Amino acid sequence: MTMKKPSISRLALLGLAMLPPGLSILRAQEAAPAVALAPLYPNLQIERPVSLQISPDGTGRRFLVQQTGKIRVLPADENAAEAPTFLDLSDRAMAEKDFEEGLLALAFHRDFKNNRRFYVTYSQQGPKRLRLSEFQASSTDPGAADPASERVLLEIQQPEWNHNSGILVMGPKDGFLYMCVGDGGVRDGVHLLSQRLQAWNGKVLRLDIDGRSPGREYGIPADNPFVDTPFACPEIWALGLRNPWGGAIDPETGVFYLADVGQDLWEEIDVIEKGGNYGWNHREGLHDLPFRPLLFELLKQKDKIPPGTVFVDPIHEYSHADGLSITGGCVYRGAKLPALAGHFLYGDWKYGTLWALKYDAEAKKVVANHKLLAAADPTQPEVQPTGFYPDENGEPIVLDWRGGLFRMVAK
Repeated sequence: MTMKKPSISRLALLGLAMLPPGLSILRAQEAAPAVALAPLYPNLQIERPVSLQISPDGTGRRFLVQQTGKIRVLPADENAAEAPTFLDLSDRAMAEKDFEEGLLALAFHRDFKNNRRFYVTYSQQGPKRLRLSEFQASSTDPGAADPASERVLLEIQQPEWNHNSGILVMGPKDGFLYMCVGDGGVRDGVHLLSQRLQAWNGKVLRLDIDGRSPGREYGIPADNPFVDTPFACPEIWALGLRNPWGGAIDPETGVFYLADVGQDLWEEIDVIEKGGNYGWNHREGLHDLPFRPLLFELLKQKDKIPPGTVFVDPIHEYSHADGLSITGGCVYRGAKLPALAGHFLYGDWKYGTLWALKYDAEAKKVVANHKLLAAADPTQPEVQPTGFYPDENGEPIVLDWRGGLFRMVAK
């Protein structure tokens, strides 16, 4: 999940002072679109929503993932007081600490209408691990899933309770499943997994869910970047991540946006590229970690970046003067907020600030970053966002950690 520690403003100020010469941080533009949040489903009792997906079967149904273990089908009546359960995994031993563990993500197969297949990630204990499973909806009741249909695709060892990630993104063009995995937890990347090609942690994985490679419950796409690298995990698509939380592939441009939660100073947004290395735990955002030599001395490890390693810079970052824990979102392609067309919506879980970032894919640069909403008192945010998801018409719904859903509307 995206949540973490209290503010450390002195470190934030230090980080600002360490900016490389000539680097400017894009801040909110004066002509920011005027938006507001309108409560959705005010009569529903909702627990820790973390994902909202629209079934690709033409029904336009909204499926809400609750971190506590249930997937519910939201009713068409937004004033309804009941929402039926689609899948209930709450009896599984998911969480030692429920802050970041639990039911984490949902993705539907593109041909869900015919094959009824969908995918979830959730944490498990004894041993601690992150599980990716395939399920099927009932053949007789489209509003219910069959728990007995579970097929475990893979399990990833998790040394600690935090930094699971588990975010799932279905490729709109290639049909492959992209799975984001955190670095193993605690802090400082002490398990040193994000840069290791022999581990799945700290990576984006790319899986062929319609195929089967030898010894696996899924296929390895032939064009994955490390399929021919000795000893590397062939599932890896990108590496060097800390705790990805929230991302999307823009179906119009193909750009894969991913927010990566920072540690002490910086939060970042990356554009995920084939084989890209995003730097953790050598750096946070664009900045080298000042404590890294000492850390490696304490761990009795060599602090050496392999020759030829090239880090992909984030397209945007913000310091802990502006927030403490990034939540990524979706690219707006709806009709009711034209000023936000093509913008990546994101926010800060702790402070409740919401932004819209415009990235020029051809020029490979950010051209605008609008601040859409900010709390007068950061200790009392209007929303603590855990996700931004388009509804069946492409209009954004913001999920609130405290149990609320909001529609983003024009003010």
